[in-house]
Amino acid sequence: MTAALFVSVSLIAACGLIYELIAATLASYLLGDSVLQFSTVIGSYLFAMGIGSYLSRFFGRGLVARFVSIELLVGLVGGFSSSALFLAFAYTQGFRLILYALVVAVGVLVGLEIPLLMRILRSRLQFRELVAQVLTFDYLGALGASLLFPIVLVPKLGLVRAALLFGILNAVVALWSTFLFRDQLGAVAPLRAATVLVLAALGAGMVGAERITSAADSNLYADDVIFSRNTRYQRIVLTRWRDDLRLFLNAHLQFSSRDEYRYHEALVHPGLAAVPGARRVLVLGGGDGLAVREILKYPGVESVILVDLDPEMTKLFSEHPMLTAINQGSLGSARVHIINEDAFPWLEANAEVFDFAVVDFPDPTNYSLGKLYTTAFYRLLAKHLSRQGTAVVQSTSPMFARRSYWCIVETLKQAGLQTWPYHVYVPSFGEWGFVLAGLGPYEPPARLPEGLKFLFAQNVPQLFQFPNDMLPVEVGPNRLNDQVLVRYYEREWGEIAR
Repeated sequence: MTAALFVSVSLIAACGLIYELIAATLASYLLGDSVLQFSTVIGSYLFAMGIGSYLSRFFGRGLVARFVSIELLVGLVGGFSSSALFLAFAYTQGFRLILYALVVAVGVLVGLEIPLLMRILRSRLQFRELVAQVLTFDYLGALGASLLFPIVLVPKLGLVRAALLFGILNAVVALWSTFLFRDQLGAVAPLRAATVLVLAALGAGMVGAERITSAADSNLYADDVIFSRNTRYQRIVLTRWRDDLRLFLNAHLQFSSRDEYRYHEALVHPGLAAVPGARRVLVLGGGDGLAVREILKYPGVESVILVDLDPEMTKLFSEHPMLTAINQGSLGSARVHIINEDAFPWLEANAEVFDFAVVDFPDPTNYSLGKLYTTAFYRLLAKHLSRQGTAVVQSTSPMFARRSYWCIVETLKQAGLQTWPYHVYVPSFGEWGFVLAGLGPYEPPARLPEGLKFLFAQNVPQLFQFPNDMLPVEVGPNRLNDQVLVRYYEREWGEIAR
Protein backbone atom coordinates (compact mmCIF):
# COMPACT_ATOMS: atom_id res chain seq x y z
CA MET A 1 0.00 0.00 0.00
CA THR A 2 2.85 2.37 0.80
CA ALA A 3 4.31 1.87 -2.67
CA ALA A 4 0.92 2.68 -4.22
CA LEU A 5 0.75 5.89 -2.22
CA PHE A 6 4.13 7.08 -3.40
CA VAL A 7 3.29 6.22 -7.01
CA SER A 8 0.30 8.53 -6.52
CA VAL A 9 2.64 11.27 -5.31
CA SER A 10 4.75 10.91 -8.49
CA LEU A 11 1.67 11.05 -10.70
CA ILE A 12 0.36 14.13 -8.91
CA ALA A 13 3.70 15.92 -9.40
CA ALA A 14 3.88 14.89 -13.06
CA CYS A 15 0.34 16.13 -13.76
CA GLY A 16 0.95 19.50 -12.14
CA LEU A 17 4.16 20.11 -14.06
CA ILE A 18 2.61 19.02 -17.36
CA TYR A 19 -0.22 21.55 -17.01
CA GLU A 20 2.35 24.27 -16.30
CA LEU A 21 4.49 23.30 -19.31
CA ILE A 22 1.46 23.14 -21.59
CA ALA A 23 0.29 26.62 -20.57
CA ALA A 24 3.75 28.13 -21.07
CA THR A 25 4.33 26.34 -24.38
CA LEU A 26 0.96 27.31 -25.77
CA ALA A 27 1.47 30.92 -24.71
CA SER A 28 4.88 31.01 -26.41
CA TYR A 29 3.37 29.49 -29.58
CA LEU A 30 0.58 32.04 -29.75
CA LEU A 31 2.12 35.14 -28.17
CA GLY A 32 5.83 34.73 -28.94
CA ASP A 33 8.71 35.62 -26.57
CA SER A 34 9.14 32.20 -24.98
CA VAL A 35 11.34 33.57 -22.18
CA LEU A 36 8.64 35.99 -21.03
CA GLN A 37 5.84 33.41 -21.31
CA PHE A 38 7.68 30.65 -19.47
CA SER A 39 8.93 33.05 -16.80
CA THR A 40 5.53 34.58 -16.05
CA VAL A 41 3.62 31.30 -16.23
CA ILE A 42 6.08 29.48 -13.96
CA GLY A 43 6.19 32.40 -11.53
CA SER A 44 2.40 32.66 -11.37
CA TYR A 45 2.06 28.89 -10.98
CA LEU A 46 4.55 28.69 -8.09
CA PHE A 47 2.94 31.69 -6.38
CA ALA A 48 -0.46 30.01 -6.70
CA MET A 49 0.96 26.78 -5.28
CA GLY A 50 2.10 28.75 -2.25
CA ILE A 51 -1.44 30.08 -1.82
CA GLY A 52 -2.79 26.54 -2.06
CA SER A 53 -0.32 25.26 0.51
CA TYR A 54 -1.32 28.06 2.89
CA LEU A 55 -5.03 27.39 2.40
CA SER A 56 -4.56 23.70 3.24
CA ARG A 57 -4.22 24.66 6.92
CA PHE A 58 -7.91 25.55 7.00
CA PHE A 59 -8.97 22.05 5.98
CA GLY A 60 -9.88 20.06 9.09
CA ARG A 61 -12.06 16.99 8.96
CA GLY A 62 -12.69 14.75 6.00
CA LEU A 63 -9.23 15.17 4.51
CA VAL A 64 -9.47 12.15 2.20
CA ALA A 65 -12.79 13.29 0.72
CA ARG A 66 -11.35 16.76 0.19
CA PHE A 67 -8.22 15.28 -1.39
CA VAL A 68 -10.29 13.22 -3.82
CA SER A 69 -12.41 16.25 -4.72
CA ILE A 70 -9.30 18.36 -5.35
CA GLU A 71 -7.85 15.65 -7.59
CA LEU A 72 -11.03 15.67 -9.65
CA LEU A 73 -10.97 19.46 -9.92
CA VAL A 74 -7.30 19.42 -10.99
CA GLY A 75 -8.12 16.78 -13.57
CA LEU A 76 -11.01 18.80 -14.99
CA VAL A 77 -9.37 22.23 -14.98
CA GLY A 78 -5.91 21.03 -16.01
CA GLY A 79 -7.21 18.46 -18.48
CA PHE A 80 -9.30 20.97 -20.39
CA SER A 81 -6.82 23.85 -19.97
CA SER A 82 -5.18 23.61 -23.40
CA SER A 83 -8.57 23.20 -25.11
CA ALA A 84 -9.84 26.30 -23.32
CA LEU A 85 -6.73 28.29 -24.25
CA PHE A 86 -6.87 27.37 -27.93
CA LEU A 87 -10.53 28.35 -28.10
CA ALA A 88 -9.93 31.53 -26.07
CA PHE A 89 -7.21 32.67 -28.47
CA ALA A 90 -9.42 31.99 -31.49
CA TYR A 91 -12.74 33.35 -30.22
CA THR A 92 -12.04 35.99 -27.54
CA GLN A 93 -9.88 39.00 -26.82
CA GLY A 94 -9.14 37.81 -23.30
CA PHE A 95 -6.53 35.14 -23.91
CA ARG A 96 -4.04 36.46 -21.35
CA LEU A 97 -6.68 36.81 -18.65
CA ILE A 98 -7.91 33.25 -19.22
CA LEU A 99 -4.32 31.96 -19.41
CA TYR A 100 -3.34 33.31 -15.99
CA ALA A 101 -6.72 32.47 -14.44
CA LEU A 102 -6.19 28.84 -15.42
CA VAL A 103 -2.55 28.85 -14.30
CA VAL A 104 -3.51 30.27 -10.88
CA ALA A 105 -6.48 27.89 -10.50
CA VAL A 106 -4.37 24.83 -11.27
CA GLY A 107 -1.53 26.14 -9.09
CA VAL A 108 -3.79 26.64 -6.07
CA LEU A 109 -5.29 23.16 -6.45
CA VAL A 110 -1.88 21.52 -6.92
CA GLY A 111 -0.59 23.46 -3.90
CA LEU A 112 -3.34 21.86 -1.81
CA GLU A 113 -2.55 18.28 -2.88
CA ILE A 114 0.77 17.46 -1.21
CA PRO A 115 0.06 19.11 2.20
CA LEU A 116 -3.27 17.26 2.42
CA LEU A 117 -1.69 13.96 1.38
CA MET A 118 1.08 14.38 3.97
CA ARG A 119 -1.50 14.99 6.69
CA ILE A 120 -3.42 11.91 5.56
CA LEU A 121 -0.27 9.77 5.73
CA ARG A 122 1.18 11.10 8.99
CA SER A 123 -0.42 8.31 11.03
CA ARG A 124 1.31 5.68 8.90
CA LEU A 125 4.88 7.02 8.76
CA GLN A 126 7.23 8.91 11.04
CA PHE A 127 7.39 12.61 10.15
CA ARG A 128 11.04 12.48 9.04
CA GLU A 129 10.40 9.46 6.83
CA LEU A 130 7.17 10.96 5.50
CA VAL A 131 8.72 14.23 4.37
CA ALA A 132 11.73 12.51 2.77
CA GLN A 133 9.63 9.96 0.89
CA VAL A 134 6.93 12.35 -0.30
CA LEU A 135 9.38 14.95 -1.57
CA THR A 136 11.57 12.30 -3.24
CA PHE A 137 8.68 10.88 -5.22
CA ASP A 138 7.34 14.36 -5.93
CA TYR A 139 10.64 15.35 -7.55
CA LEU A 140 10.89 12.04 -9.42
CA GLY A 141 7.45 12.64 -10.90
CA ALA A 142 8.47 16.12 -11.99
CA LEU A 143 11.60 14.74 -13.67
CA GLY A 144 9.60 12.14 -15.56
CA ALA A 145 7.11 14.76 -16.75
CA SER A 146 9.85 17.15 -17.91
CA LEU A 147 11.41 14.39 -20.03
CA LEU A 148 8.14 13.04 -21.43
CA PHE A 149 6.76 16.44 -22.39
CA PRO A 150 9.13 17.40 -25.26
CA ILE A 151 10.13 13.89 -26.35
CA VAL A 152 6.79 12.06 -26.38
CA LEU A 153 3.75 14.12 -25.42
CA VAL A 154 3.97 17.15 -27.70
CA PRO A 155 5.07 15.38 -30.92
CA LYS A 156 2.91 12.26 -30.42
CA LEU A 157 -0.24 13.56 -28.72
CA GLY A 158 -0.23 17.33 -29.15
CA LEU A 159 -1.02 19.87 -26.45
CA VAL A 160 -4.76 19.21 -26.25
CA ARG A 161 -4.58 15.43 -25.87
CA ALA A 162 -1.55 15.63 -23.56
CA ALA A 163 -3.46 17.81 -21.10
CA LEU A 164 -6.52 15.56 -21.28
CA LEU A 165 -4.40 12.44 -20.72
CA PHE A 166 -2.94 13.86 -17.53
CA GLY A 167 -6.38 15.02 -16.45
CA ILE A 168 -7.41 11.37 -16.73
CA LEU A 169 -4.40 10.41 -14.59
CA ASN A 170 -5.53 12.87 -11.90
CA ALA A 171 -9.00 11.33 -11.97
CA VAL A 172 -7.50 7.83 -11.76
CA VAL A 173 -5.54 8.89 -8.66
CA ALA A 174 -8.80 10.18 -7.19
CA LEU A 175 -10.56 6.87 -7.89
CA TRP A 176 -7.57 4.92 -6.61
CA SER A 177 -7.61 6.95 -3.40
CA THR A 178 -11.22 5.95 -2.66
CA PHE A 179 -9.96 2.38 -2.39
CA LEU A 180 -6.63 3.09 -0.65
CA PHE A 181 -8.30 5.20 2.05
CA ARG A 182 -11.66 3.42 2.22
CA ASP A 183 -11.44 3.19 5.99
CA GLN A 184 -11.17 7.00 6.27
CA LEU A 185 -14.13 7.75 4.04
CA GLY A 186 -17.78 7.83 4.92
CA ALA A 187 -20.10 7.63 1.92
CA VAL A 188 -17.77 6.52 -0.84
CA ALA A 189 -20.36 6.00 -3.60
CA PRO A 190 -20.89 9.72 -4.42
CA LEU A 191 -17.14 10.25 -4.77
CA ARG A 192 -16.74 7.28 -7.09
CA ALA A 193 -19.71 8.41 -9.14
CA ALA A 194 -18.15 11.87 -9.47
CA THR A 195 -14.89 10.24 -10.53
CA VAL A 196 -16.64 8.24 -13.24
CA LEU A 197 -18.33 11.41 -14.54
CA VAL A 198 -15.01 13.26 -14.67
CA LEU A 199 -13.33 10.35 -16.44
CA ALA A 200 -16.20 10.24 -18.95
CA ALA A 201 -15.89 13.97 -19.64
CA LEU A 202 -12.12 13.75 -20.11
CA GLY A 203 -12.50 10.64 -22.27
CA ALA A 204 -15.00 12.47 -24.45
CA GLY A 205 -12.49 15.29 -24.71
CA MET A 206 -9.81 12.85 -25.90
CA VAL A 207 -12.17 11.54 -28.59
CA GLY A 208 -13.14 15.07 -29.67
CA ALA A 209 -9.67 16.63 -29.37
CA GLU A 210 -9.32 16.97 -33.12
CA ARG A 211 -12.65 18.80 -33.32
CA ILE A 212 -11.53 21.21 -30.60
CA THR A 213 -8.33 22.20 -32.39
CA SER A 214 -10.16 22.28 -35.73
CA ALA A 215 -12.77 24.64 -34.30
CA ALA A 216 -10.05 26.93 -32.98
CA ASP A 217 -8.06 26.80 -36.20
CA SER A 218 -11.09 27.46 -38.39
CA ASN A 219 -11.74 30.72 -36.56
CA LEU A 220 -8.08 31.68 -36.24
CA TYR A 221 -7.23 31.20 -39.93
CA ALA A 222 -9.21 32.80 -42.73
CA ASP A 223 -8.88 29.82 -45.09
CA ASP A 224 -9.59 26.10 -44.73
CA VAL A 225 -7.06 24.30 -42.52
CA ILE A 226 -5.87 21.20 -44.37
CA PHE A 227 -3.07 20.20 -42.01
CA SER A 228 -2.05 21.05 -38.43
CA ARG A 229 0.49 19.50 -36.12
CA ASN A 230 2.32 20.36 -32.91
CA THR A 231 5.94 19.27 -33.08
CA ARG A 232 8.64 19.47 -30.42
CA TYR A 233 9.54 22.91 -31.72
CA GLN A 234 6.50 24.62 -33.22
CA ARG A 235 2.91 24.42 -34.41
CA ILE A 236 2.66 23.81 -38.16
CA VAL A 237 -0.56 24.78 -39.95
CA LEU A 238 -1.32 24.62 -43.66
CA THR A 239 -4.35 26.41 -45.11
CA ARG A 240 -5.82 26.46 -48.61
CA TRP A 241 -8.20 28.68 -50.53
CA ARG A 242 -8.60 27.76 -54.19
CA ASP A 243 -5.05 27.56 -55.54
CA ASP A 244 -3.47 29.47 -52.63
CA LEU A 245 -1.65 27.26 -50.12
CA ARG A 246 -0.27 29.00 -47.02
CA LEU A 247 2.13 27.85 -44.33
CA PHE A 248 1.92 29.18 -40.76
CA LEU A 249 4.44 28.44 -38.01
CA ASN A 250 3.20 29.35 -34.53
CA ALA A 251 0.43 31.39 -36.19
CA HIS A 252 2.93 33.45 -38.25
CA LEU A 253 2.60 33.33 -42.04
CA GLN A 254 5.69 31.86 -43.73
CA PHE A 255 4.60 31.84 -47.36
CA SER A 256 1.69 32.00 -49.78
CA SER A 257 2.03 29.75 -52.81
CA ARG A 258 0.71 32.56 -55.03
CA ASP A 259 3.68 34.85 -54.52
CA GLU A 260 6.38 32.90 -52.65
CA TYR A 261 8.44 32.85 -55.85
CA ARG A 262 9.07 36.60 -55.42
CA TYR A 263 10.45 36.04 -51.94
CA HIS A 264 12.58 33.00 -52.79
CA GLU A 265 13.94 34.32 -56.07
CA ALA A 266 14.97 37.53 -54.28
CA LEU A 267 16.42 35.51 -51.39
CA VAL A 268 18.69 33.32 -53.52
CA HIS A 269 19.61 34.76 -56.91
CA PRO A 270 21.08 38.23 -56.21
CA GLY A 271 23.74 36.54 -54.09
CA LEU A 272 24.28 33.11 -55.62
CA ALA A 273 24.41 34.33 -59.24
CA ALA A 274 27.19 36.75 -58.23
CA VAL A 275 29.47 34.01 -56.82
CA PRO A 276 31.64 32.64 -59.64
CA GLY A 277 31.76 28.85 -59.82
CA ALA A 278 29.75 28.22 -56.65
CA ARG A 279 29.75 24.50 -55.91
CA ARG A 280 28.81 24.09 -52.24
CA VAL A 281 25.78 25.83 -50.72
CA LEU A 282 24.50 25.87 -47.15
CA VAL A 283 20.86 26.53 -46.22
CA LEU A 284 20.05 27.26 -42.59
CA GLY A 285 16.32 27.02 -41.90
CA GLY A 286 14.25 26.85 -45.07
CA GLY A 287 12.83 23.41 -44.29
CA ASP A 288 10.09 24.01 -46.87
CA GLY A 289 12.63 23.38 -49.65
CA LEU A 290 11.67 26.52 -51.58
CA ALA A 291 15.07 28.18 -51.30
CA VAL A 292 16.64 24.83 -52.24
CA ARG A 293 14.42 24.75 -55.32
CA GLU A 294 15.97 28.02 -56.51
CA ILE A 295 19.52 26.86 -55.70
CA LEU A 296 19.09 23.71 -57.78
CA LYS A 297 18.60 25.89 -60.87
CA TYR A 298 22.41 26.24 -60.93
CA PRO A 299 23.91 23.14 -62.62
CA GLY A 300 27.34 23.97 -61.19
CA VAL A 301 26.14 23.55 -57.60
CA GLU A 302 27.28 20.09 -56.58
CA SER A 303 26.11 19.95 -52.98
CA VAL A 304 23.40 21.62 -50.88
CA ILE A 305 23.36 21.03 -47.14
CA LEU A 306 20.06 21.97 -45.50
CA VAL A 307 20.14 22.37 -41.71
CA ASP A 308 16.64 22.66 -40.23
CA LEU A 309 15.81 22.00 -36.60
CA ASP A 310 12.43 20.32 -37.07
CA PRO A 311 12.38 16.87 -38.74
CA GLU A 312 8.59 17.07 -39.00
CA MET A 313 8.99 20.12 -41.23
CA THR A 314 11.43 18.59 -43.68
CA LYS A 315 9.49 15.32 -43.72
CA LEU A 316 6.25 17.12 -44.50
CA PHE A 317 7.80 19.06 -47.39
CA SER A 318 9.50 15.93 -48.69
CA GLU A 319 6.34 13.79 -48.80
CA HIS A 320 3.13 15.86 -48.99
CA PRO A 321 2.06 15.90 -52.69
CA MET A 322 0.78 19.50 -52.60
CA LEU A 323 4.02 20.71 -51.04
CA THR A 324 6.40 18.75 -53.22
CA ALA A 325 4.56 20.24 -56.20
CA ILE A 326 5.47 23.71 -54.91
CA ASN A 327 9.12 22.98 -54.10
CA GLN A 328 9.43 20.75 -57.21
CA GLY A 329 10.64 17.84 -55.11
CA SER A 330 13.80 19.72 -54.22
CA LEU A 331 14.32 17.95 -50.89
CA GLY A 332 14.51 14.61 -52.68
CA SER A 333 17.35 15.69 -54.98
CA ALA A 334 20.54 13.65 -54.86
CA ARG A 335 22.44 16.92 -54.48
CA VAL A 336 20.61 17.78 -51.24
CA HIS A 337 21.59 16.49 -47.80
CA ILE A 338 19.16 17.22 -44.94
CA ILE A 339 20.39 17.62 -41.36
CA ASN A 340 17.84 18.06 -38.57
CA GLU A 341 19.81 19.91 -35.91
CA ASP A 342 20.02 23.32 -34.29
CA ALA A 343 22.02 25.50 -36.68
CA PHE A 344 24.09 27.17 -33.95
CA PRO A 345 25.76 24.05 -32.47
CA TRP A 346 25.93 22.48 -35.93
CA LEU A 347 28.05 25.37 -37.18
CA GLU A 348 30.24 25.13 -34.09
CA ALA A 349 30.83 21.41 -34.58
CA ASN A 350 31.60 21.51 -38.32
CA ALA A 351 34.51 22.95 -40.25
CA GLU A 352 33.03 22.78 -43.76
CA VAL A 353 33.36 25.81 -46.03
CA PHE A 354 30.68 26.99 -48.45
CA ASP A 355 30.56 29.29 -51.44
CA PHE A 356 27.11 30.58 -50.58
CA ALA A 357 24.91 30.42 -47.48
CA VAL A 358 21.18 31.09 -47.19
CA VAL A 359 19.98 32.02 -43.71
CA ASP A 360 16.19 31.66 -43.86
CA PHE A 361 15.00 31.50 -40.27
CA PRO A 362 11.59 32.68 -39.06
CA ASP A 363 11.47 36.26 -37.78
CA PRO A 364 13.02 36.85 -34.32
CA THR A 365 9.76 36.63 -32.38
CA ASN A 366 11.48 35.19 -29.29
CA TYR A 367 14.92 34.77 -27.76
CA SER A 368 15.34 31.20 -29.05
CA LEU A 369 15.13 32.57 -32.59
CA GLY A 370 16.86 35.82 -31.68
CA LYS A 371 20.10 33.95 -30.89
CA LEU A 372 20.29 33.12 -34.61
CA TYR A 373 20.47 36.83 -35.41
CA THR A 374 23.34 37.71 -33.04
CA THR A 375 26.94 38.81 -33.60
CA ALA A 376 28.08 35.47 -32.16
CA PHE A 377 26.08 33.53 -34.74
CA TYR A 378 27.19 35.69 -37.68
CA ARG A 379 30.86 35.46 -36.66
CA LEU A 380 30.48 31.70 -36.63
CA LEU A 381 28.76 31.78 -40.02
CA ALA A 382 31.58 33.88 -41.49
CA LYS A 383 34.08 31.11 -40.65
CA HIS A 384 32.18 28.80 -42.98
CA LEU A 385 32.32 31.09 -46.02
CA SER A 386 34.96 30.64 -48.71
CA ARG A 387 37.16 33.60 -49.64
CA GLN A 388 34.72 34.77 -52.32
CA GLY A 389 31.67 33.36 -50.56
CA THR A 390 28.64 35.36 -49.47
CA ALA A 391 25.64 34.79 -47.26
CA VAL A 392 22.11 36.13 -47.47
CA VAL A 393 19.91 36.67 -44.42
CA GLN A 394 16.14 37.10 -44.48
CA SER A 395 15.69 40.16 -42.30
CA THR A 396 12.00 41.01 -41.76
CA SER A 397 10.38 44.15 -43.22
CA PRO A 398 12.34 47.42 -43.52
CA MET A 399 8.97 49.14 -43.90
CA PHE A 400 6.99 47.76 -40.95
CA ALA A 401 9.91 46.83 -38.68
CA ARG A 402 12.49 49.41 -39.70
CA ARG A 403 14.59 49.30 -36.52
CA SER A 404 14.56 45.51 -36.53
CA TYR A 405 15.77 45.39 -40.12
CA TRP A 406 18.64 47.82 -39.66
CA CYS A 407 19.54 46.11 -36.38
CA ILE A 408 20.23 42.93 -38.38
CA VAL A 409 22.35 44.93 -40.81
CA GLU A 410 24.30 46.49 -37.93
CA THR A 411 24.76 43.09 -36.28
CA LEU A 412 26.29 41.65 -39.44
CA LYS A 413 28.65 44.64 -39.63
CA GLN A 414 29.66 44.21 -35.99
CA ALA A 415 30.43 40.57 -36.78
CA GLY A 416 33.08 41.78 -39.25
CA LEU A 417 31.13 41.30 -42.49
CA GLN A 418 30.51 43.72 -45.32
CA THR A 419 26.81 44.18 -45.97
CA TRP A 420 24.58 44.99 -48.94
CA PRO A 421 20.96 45.49 -47.77
CA TYR A 422 18.12 45.11 -50.25
CA HIS A 423 14.36 44.68 -50.33
CA VAL A 424 11.53 43.39 -52.50
CA TYR A 425 7.75 43.71 -52.56
CA VAL A 426 5.91 40.45 -51.78
CA PRO A 427 2.11 40.94 -51.85
CA SER A 428 1.49 38.56 -48.92
CA PHE A 429 4.00 40.37 -46.70
CA GLY A 430 4.45 43.85 -48.17
CA GLU A 431 7.99 45.23 -48.42
CA TRP A 432 10.42 42.57 -47.26
CA GLY A 433 14.10 42.86 -46.50
CA PHE A 434 17.25 40.81 -47.02
CA VAL A 435 20.93 41.42 -46.38
CA LEU A 436 23.83 40.08 -48.40
CA ALA A 437 27.02 39.75 -46.37
CA GLY A 438 30.56 38.63 -47.12
CA LEU A 439 34.25 39.20 -46.58
CA GLY A 440 34.96 40.52 -50.07
CA PRO A 441 33.35 42.88 -52.59
CA TYR A 442 29.98 42.39 -54.25
CA GLU A 443 28.69 43.30 -57.68
CA PRO A 444 25.12 42.56 -58.83
CA PRO A 445 25.12 39.62 -61.28
CA ALA A 446 25.05 40.24 -65.02
CA ARG A 447 23.09 37.04 -65.65
CA LEU A 448 20.46 35.01 -63.82
CA PRO A 449 19.17 31.48 -64.47
CA GLU A 450 16.50 31.16 -67.13
CA GLY A 451 12.85 30.66 -66.28
CA LEU A 452 12.54 32.98 -63.28
CA LYS A 453 9.08 34.45 -62.79
CA PHE A 454 10.05 37.72 -61.17
CA LEU A 455 13.72 38.64 -61.27
CA PHE A 456 15.85 39.52 -64.27
CA ALA A 457 19.42 40.81 -64.25
CA GLN A 458 18.50 44.40 -65.05
CA ASN A 459 16.18 44.85 -62.05
CA VAL A 460 18.52 43.37 -59.43
CA PRO A 461 20.41 46.68 -58.80
CA GLN A 462 17.07 48.38 -58.11
CA LEU A 463 16.52 46.09 -55.11
CA PHE A 464 19.42 47.77 -53.29
CA GLN A 465 17.81 51.22 -53.45
CA PHE A 466 15.74 52.31 -50.43
CA PRO A 467 13.11 55.08 -50.35
CA ASN A 468 13.20 57.68 -47.58
CA ASP A 469 10.79 55.84 -45.27
CA MET A 470 13.02 52.74 -45.24
CA LEU A 471 16.44 54.38 -44.93
CA PRO A 472 18.78 53.35 -42.06
CA VAL A 473 18.02 54.40 -38.49
CA GLU A 474 20.36 54.38 -35.52
CA VAL A 475 20.24 51.02 -33.73
CA GLY A 476 22.55 48.80 -31.71
CA PRO A 477 23.73 45.31 -32.65
CA ASN A 478 21.98 42.20 -31.41
CA ARG A 479 24.18 40.27 -28.98
CA LEU A 480 23.62 36.99 -27.14
CA ASN A 481 23.64 38.62 -23.73
CA ASP A 482 21.39 41.51 -24.81
CA GLN A 483 18.99 40.64 -27.59
CA VAL A 484 17.74 44.10 -28.46
CA LEU A 485 16.43 42.78 -31.77
CA VAL A 486 13.65 40.79 -30.09
CA ARG A 487 12.54 43.92 -28.22
CA TYR A 488 12.66 46.04 -31.39
CA TYR A 489 10.65 43.41 -33.24
CA GLU A 490 7.96 43.02 -30.57
CA ARG A 491 7.52 46.77 -30.25
CA GLU A 492 7.28 47.45 -33.99
CA TRP A 493 5.00 44.59 -34.99
CA GLY A 494 2.99 45.06 -31.78
CA GLU A 495 2.22 48.65 -32.78
CA ILE A 496 0.94 47.42 -36.17
CA ALA A 497 -1.23 44.78 -34.51
CA ARG A 498 -2.85 47.43 -32.32
